Amino acid sequence: MSTQLHRLSNGFRVVTEHMPGLQSASVGIWVSAGGRHEAIEQNGIAHFLEHMAFKGTAQRSALDIAEQIEDVGGYINAYTSREVTAFYARVLKDDVALAAELIADIVLNPTFDPREIEIERGVILQEIGQALDTPDDIIFDWLQEAAYPAQPMGRTILGPSERVSAFDRTDLQTFTAQNYGPGQMILAAAGAVDHDALCRMAEDLFGHLPARPQAVPQASLFKGGEFRQIRDLEQAHLALGFDQPGYRDDAIYAAQIFAGAMGGGMSSRLFQEAREKRGLCYTIFASIGAYSDAGMLTVYAGTGAEDVGDLARLTIDELKRSAEDMTEVEVARARAQMKSGMLMGLESPSSRAERLARVVAVWDRVPPLSEAIEKIDAVDVAMVRAHAEALTATVPALALYGPVEAAPDADVLRQRLAA
Repeated sequence: MSTQLHRLSNGFRVVTEHMPGLQSASVGIWVSAGGRHEAIEQNGIAHFLEHMAFKGTAQRSALDIAEQIEDVGGYINAYTSREVTAFYARVLKDDVALAAELIADIVLNPTFDPREIEIERGVILQEIGQALDTPDDIIFDWLQEAAYPAQPMGRTILGPSERVSAFDRTDLQTFTAQNYGPGQMILAAAGAVDHDALCRMAEDLFGHLPARPQAVPQASLFKGGEFRQIRDLEQAHLALGFDQPGYRDDAIYAAQIFAGAMGGGMSSRLFQEAREKRGLCYTIFASIGAYSDAGMLTVYAGTGAEDVGDLARLTIDELKRSAEDMTEVEVARARAQMKSGMLMGLESPSSRAERLARVVAVWDRVPPLSEAIEKIDAVDVAMVRAHAEALTATVPALALYGPVEAAPDADVLRQRLAA
């Protein structure tokens, strides 16, 4: 496999990875314009813009977009995160040029038809309503808000319904003008792709865009705090968050291995202690959510009203205890899980293209996989214990939803962690 990175004179980047033997490819545009790039009055507009990209361009109707990609047996999709908005397609190798041109069209030339805006507004409001009705989904938005209060990083990606209800064509055009410059875009492709051909296409499709300064999002500051909503549900939902390093910090590797050992699978500490030995919950896991400059360890569990207090205290105690007795066997298992998860996850061209876009956005280069493997293998039990020890001095974020009257508050848990 060969990875190549090229930059146009205006800052637009093209990154590809040829995967021999494949008959298909994944190609897309990743734009550094997600939720954290929004002003407070724009909250939700990056996601709204993602929806509107498929509603027609100067050359194509919404039906044209769908038919042209499906006529060749491909599919097209998009997503919005806190740091990027992505538009991507999977096609056979002979249709890569079609996919690249179509994606360029929807990114650069959306019409923002007022009638389509109203239709899609209704769809997004339904999406917001669905999220609010899904406790084990919405609780992570509330945890994010508690962790990063009054900051772009803490706001929901979907946005509040009152703002979504007010966005108009001018708002969409303004956000695009502010955030869709060539230096904020990456064309990433993997599979049966020709790097030189894609670079020529990129020059034709994006080379005319004028270079311009790239907006720098507000730095993220983890503060911690609590969100609690009592509601008559079958389960009490508990989410704890702790400040962690971002992708640009090599400490992320110890953080990820620590999270894996604590709650990454059925053999993890929290699963064994909380579910298998004490029967306090059905679901419990820990994971790291990382961004370019910040990260958060999240522990989530769903349990009964009568057990939520014991479960919260047990979670804190297990996190604290790991600083003293985390074993080499646990660390080795978490290292193996992290490596296999990373490598297995890169066996498709879609996941390869996404990785290429992500690493170029963070580091402006494509680190070889061997570099990540070496850093994972370098994490030992002493590093993981030190990471756990540092956690005891932090201020956690806490989100609770459902019959959670018996749950201790965030300050009580912080004191227990530090004791």
